[in-house]
Amino acid sequence: MSASKRKGTAWESAIVGYLLANGVPHAERRTLCGAKDRGDIAGIPGVVIEAKSASRIDLAGWLDETEAERRNDRASVGAAWVKRRGKTSPGEGYVVMTGERFLRLLADAGYIPQPPLNDITPADDETTR
Repeated sequence: MSASKRKGTAWESAIVGYLLANGVPHAERRTLCGAKDRGDIAGIPGVVIEAKSASRIDLAGWLDETEAERRNDRASVGAAWVKRRGKTSPGEGYVVMTGERFLRLLADAGYIPQPPLNDITPADDETTR
């Protein structure tokens, strides 16, 4: 296993441990699914988590990847959980999502009405767009 792969696996495991310790009893690492990848962390229905531990920040690329994985999973919310340089706890990492996904999260939690119709919901089928 390459050093980069080990680093990514360790970050994924740290996120799972953090979620388990903080009330997410079904959190687990997902196996790779190739072109139909559905994120790195499972166990929260309707949520896709893409774990990132890298020396260079690529928010646009990571959010594009997370959005594709969210669609593959037919989830409402997708977020990239990024390791913060010099910190080891996922609680000190960054959780990054688009504004559209943030509005969906707020709506799903009941804080606001449902987002505008141009929002991509899990029920959307790519062929009908």
